[in-house]
Amino acid sequence: MASDDDDVNERLIEVYWQRLRELIVVDRVLDHLEFIEYDQKEQIRQKARTDGDIAATNLLISAVIKKPHSLGWFTAFVDALKHSGCNAAAEYMQVNPPKPEVEAENDTCVKLIQLLSPSLVEMQTKEVCLHCFSEGLLTQEDSDVIETITTNEGPWSGARKLLRCIVRGPSGWFSTFLDILRKTGHKDLFELTGGPSHFDNKGSDEKLPSLMDESTVSAAAAAAAAAESCDSPPLMDISISEEPEADLYKAVSTEPRQLPRSLEPPQPEAVAGGPEKVDIVLRDYQKDVARPALEGENIIICLPTGSGKTRVAVYITKKHLDRRRAEGCSGKVVVLVNKVPLVEQHYSAEFLPFLKPSYKVERVSGDCQLKISFTEIVKNNDVIICTAQILENFLERSNNGEDEGVKLSDLTLIVIDECHHTQKGEVYNHIMMRYLMQKHKNRKLKKEQKEPALLPQILGLTASPGVGAATIMKKAEDHILRICANLDASKIMTRSLGEHKREPRKIVKTVEDRKEDPFGDVIKNIMNAIHTHAELSPTSDLGSQNYEQWVVQKERIAATEENQKVRVCAEHLRQYSEGLNLSNTIRMRDAFSFLKKYYDEEIKKKATPDDEQDIQITDTERFLFNLFKEKKEELQKLADNPQYENDSLTKLRSKVLHEFSSREAARGIIFTKTRRSAIALSQWIQENPKFADIGVKASHMIGGGDQSVVKPMTAAEQRDVLTKFRDGDVNLLIATTVAEEGLDIAACNFVIRYGLVTNEIAMIQAQGRGRAEDSSYTLVEVKNSGVAKKECVNEYRINMMNKAIDKIRALDQADYDKRIIEFQIQAIMEEKVRMTKKKQKHMQYKKCDVKFSCRSCSKPVCTGEDIQIIENMHRVNVTPEFSQLFIQRENTTLQERLLDYETNYFIACKDCGQRWGSMMLYKGIDCPCLHVKNFVVTFNGKKISKCTKWSELAIKFPAFDYAEHASRLADNSDDDDTD
Repeated sequence: MASDDDDVNERLIEVYWQRLRELIVVDRVLDHLEFIEYDQKEQIRQKARTDGDIAATNLLISAVIKKPHSLGWFTAFVDALKHSGCNAAAEYMQVNPPKPEVEAENDTCVKLIQLLSPSLVEMQTKEVCLHCFSEGLLTQEDSDVIETITTNEGPWSGARKLLRCIVRGPSGWFSTFLDILRKTGHKDLFELTGGPSHFDNKGSDEKLPSLMDESTVSAAAAAAAAAESCDSPPLMDISISEEPEADLYKAVSTEPRQLPRSLEPPQPEAVAGGPEKVDIVLRDYQKDVARPALEGENIIICLPTGSGKTRVAVYITKKHLDRRRAEGCSGKVVVLVNKVPLVEQHYSAEFLPFLKPSYKVERVSGDCQLKISFTEIVKNNDVIICTAQILENFLERSNNGEDEGVKLSDLTLIVIDECHHTQKGEVYNHIMMRYLMQKHKNRKLKKEQKEPALLPQILGLTASPGVGAATIMKKAEDHILRICANLDASKIMTRSLGEHKREPRKIVKTVEDRKEDPFGDVIKNIMNAIHTHAELSPTSDLGSQNYEQWVVQKERIAATEENQKVRVCAEHLRQYSEGLNLSNTIRMRDAFSFLKKYYDEEIKKKATPDDEQDIQITDTERFLFNLFKEKKEELQKLADNPQYENDSLTKLRSKVLHEFSSREAARGIIFTKTRRSAIALSQWIQENPKFADIGVKASHMIGGGDQSVVKPMTAAEQRDVLTKFRDGDVNLLIATTVAEEGLDIAACNFVIRYGLVTNEIAMIQAQGRGRAEDSSYTLVEVKNSGVAKKECVNEYRINMMNKAIDKIRALDQADYDKRIIEFQIQAIMEEKVRMTKKKQKHMQYKKCDVKFSCRSCSKPVCTGEDIQIIENMHRVNVTPEFSQLFIQRENTTLQERLLDYETNYFIACKDCGQRWGSMMLYKGIDCPCLHVKNFVVTFNGKKISKCTKWSELAIKFPAFDYAEHASRLADNSDDDDTD
């Protein structure tokens, strides 16, 4: 039972929660806290690594005050603060806080450091760091960390870390820091920060000024505003809360604190109405499309990319919340996006600036590693911006009767960005199917005179609903109406932009086929030799899309038939086909590098890590290795000969050079098909001095999923590239389709699609990236891509889509409603049939009847009975028998993933070297994680021809029993010790 002292101490912590957030260094305090469990410590440390100390302190304090308390917990917490160098925090806990005027002055000092950080980072970091350490402003650990960052990332990064550390220093730290700036010869920074201009470098005993002097603060703020307008680094991440009470869910945000409104650049189309109010000014066409939503109707807003759809959504959100508040009830708005970077973009660029004075806005995505309950975030905020999968997960939890769920009835408005994705198989559609089923139930409840469940208003946003697979107008109408039905939209709203419309100039660059292609001819000769060896007869041109589909099918059939000769030949043919495509898209040397790396990896698979024994090499594998080895030198020589390069690269080079030489400030995006080509094109531009001479600063941006063999980009890396692009540090972005949809990329004046055309939706999205005046949209043809023909088809489909939208908008409302209801009933019935089949399939597949064998050598590996699942995601086999079947290889590209596990090794077949999956370190235990695509799966003796994802295998595996497995390992360890 808790004592009165415990209650008092808990209250003390809660009172000074905000101060503790600013003063605690989480990692160090955790080192001295023994009553917090190891797993929880690791979660808090991970939070500190991803979101910073301020966010992690919330988790730390929650863990400290969590009941039941251990004996002496509060004393241990205070001792931990002292021993970790957080003396200022310890004084608050010992009820010995600084006087109010001293505390207020310290806050002003911290704010001033934050405002002036763009200039302060130009200090001589190592020299200032040395003085700060000797004066007691930094601990030894602080000093070591700053020195490491300065060495690895440069003096500016080190300076930012130094500034973050000194604001937690002892009383009088600011005055001491000014003196250090003076002593180290930083006269300009000394005066900028508040030191009088008559101080010289020889020192002075004159007292440094108080930061409470208003003129000093005003002068420094003006200097900071001037610095902000120049090319200077961004503000450092020092968060200072002005809120009187601690709010756990607000504290999740660790973004740099906003400047005062007077120092911020004006928001486009925003008028400041005083410190507590920001008015949203809409254009006439934006007001027109918003009108039905303001009256509470479900609608889809269809406006071109760059026309301000999100701004309209913010306006509707604000009016919705205002109306609910005026009626005496609260509103709850969820904004759904389909990509992680969009969460931060909508939060910081749109919703927060306009809603923050009146409403609480928060954002959540899988990337932020947020461990605070999403349910609580929904309860404690008015607007929540999140990825759709997060909401779907918590709707499902509620449906299963779990405590921490969210119900549709908890929400009053759902905004769905890029709502054309509300189709079968998409997460948006799963959410809306719940909505439609509840709406259907509500009709029955009303007939039975029962209270129906509340449903939120729906607002969909899209630049293009597309036409699906339609080839005639009727099918195009049905496609768009089905999306309207899925979103329960009473109208689809669209308007001409009039004078605000920006149509980029369109250019198509056709390419000439190579007169000579000796590099490609060598690859084709190798492929034909493999065809002969495997007795295969291709049915289409080598390197074409049809050929690749044919090869993939051959590999799949051969694997299920245990025909290892054809299977391995098909796998190698697929790589050569990719190499052929790369030589037509990027440099031949990049294509050669790709093939060489593949063969180096394949040969590496045939040796155990300790080189004690060779893994079995079949005659076919030996033939394939020798074939490449014989041609390797010839390919290398041809790859280095520029006269045989493809014409697509020549056209791309001339187009980029033209754009940058003919414009005063060029900024553009090149869209390409694959991650590998995006990286290679970026390297090609960076290595070419002609591009550097005219000011081209290129970088690439690729997707974050790890389904590709190319290392993915993390969300943080994507944000970094986009920030540099917006700031002008990068002026040419080479991107895959990840940058096409939704991302608010700074206005470009040219867009190039390099051998890439998908559908009419992507075409509209890409064209919309060119938002500046006199922008151009260029299509560069690449051999075997067929993009010129596809572009013509897409133009036809866009015309069809626009006509179909006009016809739908012209429908009588009664006719429209009737067709919408028909589509909704059809969708509900299809969903019920799908769920029934899913249940039957789950009942049909029994774990013991499913067997897995190596895809390469057909060796039996395990059955479904041996597999368990971690976090409803990772299928692992921890049986002793399985551990005898594989070897481990170091995986240098995989990084730490989630809080509780990391993957550092591949696991591979001990007999043939075929990769089976990865070795996860889960809570200190090695867990072999299986990737089903690397196995042939058999059910009741019948091989399943296609099984590349675990979701395609309808088996419910049991959850991994960590406690049981850890206990078994401990017992085995004890036995070994006894022996």
